[in-house]
This record gives sequence, structure tokens and C-alpha cells, in this order.
Amino acid sequence: MASQRHPSVTVDGLVLVEGKLVAVRRRNEPFRGMPALPGGFVELGETTVEAVVREVREETGLETRVIRLVGVFSDPNRDPRGHTVSIAYGLEVVGGKLAAGSDAAEIVLVDPERPPALAFDHNEIVRVWREA
Repeated sequence: MASQRHPSVTVDGLVLVEGKLVAVRRRNEPFRGMPALPGGFVELGETTVEAVVREVREETGLETRVIRLVGVFSDPNRDPRGHTVSIAYGLEVVGGKLAAGSDAAEIVLVDPERPPALAFDHNEIVRVWREA
């Protein structure tokens, strides 16, 4: 992504299970081993809503639906791989079973009021989500 001419578009999902925020421990760099919100890159031909539902399913096993837009996060330095613009959504669980998949080494359920240090700018995303 170092030679990119335009920002990439990503999505991040905020999902509660039994009052805890669902995070995934990253299997890959950057931030390998750190917890992060489930999410990833929007694929060509899909909406950001479709992308966040897909990414959450792929990484957590949960079927979800979007309940609200949390915000757009566009700091050019938010991802060390290159400039990304992330659209964060709050989602609710409508099915599935919690299980780590794709880029997730494991599922981590965190206290939404006191989350640990998260990858990227995910602590800021959680702060905005909590305050809305």
C-alpha cells in the first residue's frame, strides 16, 4: 500500500455479547497479538454495510445486522500499511456462534468501559461509540 494514490476503505464493527465488546486477537501484522475490533477492507462491489457484516462473520462467526453508524475515522496514520479510511458501525447479533476465524487468532471479550490497548485507533472508535 506504500505506493497507493488514494486511501483504502475499511470497516470496523462494534458488537456486544453478554455485555462485553467482541474483539479479535490479531493473527497477522500489523499489531500481531493485539486485540482489535473485527473488520477489514471493503471489497469491490460491496457496500460498507455488507463489508462489516461479512468481516464480523468471517472473524467471529457471528451473524449480525447494523444498528447504527458510529463514525468515520480517517487519520492518515491510523494504519502503518498506508492511508485507510474506516467506517465504524454498531451491530447486534442475530445468529451464529462465537468462534475465531480468518485473521483472528482468538476471540477476546473486553469491558467496553475499560478496554485494553487496542490495535490501530480502535480505542478512539470505542470511545466515540460509548459516548453516542
